[in-house]
Formats: sequence, structure tokens, C-alpha cells
Amino acid sequence: DVIVIGGGPAGCTAAISAAREGAKTLLIEAMGQLGGMGTAGMVPAWCPFSDGEKIIYRGLAEKIFEASRKGVPHERKQKLNWVNINPEYLMQVYDRMVAESGAKVLFFSRVAAVEMSADDTVDAIIVANKSGLVAFKAKVFIDATGDGDVATWAGASFKKGGEDGILQSSTLCFSFANVDSYNYNLIGPSLHTSNKNSPIFDAIKSGKYPLIGRHFNSNLIGPDVVQFNAGHIDNVDSTDPWATTRAMATGRQIAEQYLEALKELQPKTFGSAFVVKTASLLGVRDSRRIEGDYTFTFQDWLERKTFEDEIGRNCYYIDVHKPGHKETRYKKGESHGIPYRCLTPKGMKNLLTAGRCISTDEEAFGSLRVMPPCLVTGEAAGMAAVHAIKQTKNDVHKIDVGFLRKRLKEEGQYFL
Repeated sequence: DVIVIGGGPAGCTAAISAAREGAKTLLIEAMGQLGGMGTAGMVPAWCPFSDGEKIIYRGLAEKIFEASRKGVPHERKQKLNWVNINPEYLMQVYDRMVAESGAKVLFFSRVAAVEMSADDTVDAIIVANKSGLVAFKAKVFIDATGDGDVATWAGASFKKGGEDGILQSSTLCFSFANVDSYNYNLIGPSLHTSNKNSPIFDAIKSGKYPLIGRHFNSNLIGPDVVQFNAGHIDNVDSTDPWATTRAMATGRQIAEQYLEALKELQPKTFGSAFVVKTASLLGVRDSRRIEGDYTFTFQDWLERKTFEDEIGRNCYYIDVHKPGHKETRYKKGESHGIPYRCLTPKGMKNLLTAGRCISTDEEAFGSLRVMPPCLVTGEAAGMAAVHAIKQTKNDVHKIDVGFLRKRLKEEGQYFL
């Protein structure tokens, strides 16, 4: 019935949601693990789950968030923002929840082409794996690839980067082991570059570590293990395999330079540390944004807009990783709606998008690209796919959005 392509946060919740609605569901993932940036990408902490007053991302998002906490028992139970992630534990959370939903998973399988049966209908996807090239058919497809590969190859229109063509910087996350946890707990917050006396500035000034920069986040994810979202690799086009190849190699060099700098500047904490792991997946912040029936804009974000067809809420700040760009934040209790129409690509009858490739402008994309809203759009897309099959002969544009919203609320999702 439903095929979901991409096993990151959006793909996992899409598959769980579709299977929960009674559809025969297949989740296809290019790597050997689910979870995307929180697992293979080693992002060390969840972006905030609250608007400062309450949890905003509910339904499956909240269930996955709460389940992941068991992997970081040193975190305070009441903490809702920037909660540490243990990637191996989160991987098992996704494995279990997808399996329990009844959805099937196929690893090490990458979509290579899309076949259309008419101008607006996806007939099949061609998948490359150890069996060769295999065609998979479904009634409705969900593109949760992050880069919008399926929608693009099906002929959907998209935008990428800003008007200048420049893309947000990427990051390859990494972790150090054998860090002195006691000293790290004393100095950890002071390492962040929001502290004007962070030793990272001394490392940059020294000129000895040319690849490191001001982007520096670190989290103690377990005893003596610190995971980093640090360093920028500028203007990487994640749809260009040559560019991502170069970026992965550069990212590993950046990790080594951060280690050398911290060994020199914080020897009590990092003197015996070593790089235990670099991510298998590049941390991409910018790629294709598939044009939907509605494009969510920065102005919508500024207006804290509410929509009749909203399927969730978002409160994350405008976080655009480009030189000179300033963050824009909400006040406590503020959020905006996410319209269902951002998940329905123009001109594509039986195709939905979820996660990073939904329809936004470049500025708003800086808010909606992160994992919590991706979990929310995935759940809505999975449910909508099944409703399209049951209600509209697979047309995702014509579903009863009121019924979709009713079902999402029954499953715990929050919106106005």
C-alpha cells in the first residue's frame, strides 16, 4: 500500500503511522540503521521539544523522545530542551517501534530511479541493492530522503539554497572517548562559543588549527564519552556525490583538529581522549525543498501563523548556518502551525514529502529542517497516505484534512 523512502526521523514516523492506520507498509533505507541524523549522523542532542512552557512536538515525536531518554539516564527527567542523545540506544528505539507497528524495513537499498505511469502518478521506484535493480510498486509513496530525491526524479519542482545559490554549511559530527567526565562537567558549558572566553577562540587565533571554527556544541552522552556537533564545511551540495565525498574526508580532518586543540588547551579534561567515532552520515542543513501546494515562508514564521490544515506545531528558532546570519527566536509559549499542504508536491498525485524536503522558503527552512518537526511531518504524511488510499483513489491532495486532523489528535498530536 505505502512505501516510505528514507529511514530518518520523518521516514520512521511515516512508516509507523501508515502501518498503524492499517496499511501494508515498506520502509526503504540506504544505510544499515534507522534514525538518520540522530543515529548515523551522530547529532548529540535533540533540538528543543518545548516552547518554554509545554511540549510542542507530540504524538509519535513525544513517544520517541521519551523512549530515547532511557539511553541517557544522567539527564534530568524534567529537561525538555537540548536533551542528550545516545545514538546506539536511539537506533534500538527506532528499530523496536517500527517493527512493533508492523511496517517492514529494507536496509542497504538506495532508490536509483522513479517510473511514472502518467504525468502525475508514481508507478514504481527502482531500488539498487545486493539483488541488483529491483522495482517496488505502491499505491502511495512518501519521500523522506531529506534531499527530495524521489519527488525530484518524479518531476516535481524544487528550490535549493538561497537566491544567491549558496547552501547552508554542513557538519560531520563526532565523538571523543576517555574524556575526564568530572572535569568536563565543570567546564563543559564554558566551551560553547556563546562564552566569549571559550578556549576555542584561542585555538582559532593560534592559526594551528585552520579547519576549526566558531560552531562548537558538545554533549556528555555517557561516562567519559563526549559527542560533538562542531565545525562547518561550507556550501556542500548534498545532491552531488563528489561534493559529499570531499566533505566526509574534510569532516574527519576537522574532528582530529578539534581533538588536538582541546588536548592542548584543556589537558585535564581531554589529555587522554581520542576520536572514537565520526558519523557515517554527513550533517546536511540545506538541500532541495520540494514545491508543495503551499510554501511556508519566513513571514508565516514571524506571524506565528495558524492554518486550517495544520498537522502540528513548531517553535524552533530560525537557525540558518551561513556567514553573518543572525538567529531569530520566539518568546515563551509561541509557535506556528505546519500546513498539510507543505507535504503535497504540486503535480504529483500519489506522492507525499516528509522531513527536511517539505515546501518552505530558505529562511523558514532553517526552523523546520530539524528532527522534532521532521518527526511530526512524518507522522502526518504516513497517516495521510492511508487516507488517500481509502478516500480518494490515492490522490493525496484530495483527502479529508478534517478527518486527518481528528485522527492525529486522537493519537496525541498537538495543534490549534
